[in-house]
Amino acid sequence: MKTTINAVRFKADPKLEQFIMDKVSKIERFVDTALQCEVTLKVDKPEAACNKVAEISLSLPGQTLFNSKQADSFEEAVSVCVDTLKVQIEKYKERSR
Repeated sequence: MKTTINAVRFKADPKLEQFIMDKVSKIERFVDTALQCEVTLKVDKPEAACNKVAEISLSLPGQTLFNSKQADSFEEAVSVCVDTLKVQIEKYKERSR
């Protein structure tokens, strides 16, 4: 699965990118037909708390799953997104049967 990380208006730290790659790679255990995964990171209202937004778009044959979460840190937002995508993948598998 090809994974792309986009940071909007900032440069993502290599440690953050590695964390994202590790988390996203766990998705492959649940679905082996994933074609592409795109992760977008952005800061919403820099002066506010809980302003880090992570969006994950997962392309599967015939469908694209999408999730967006906002949290205090990018790591937390990505973790919650991946957990939610796992639930969406299970529903996708049930419909595909």
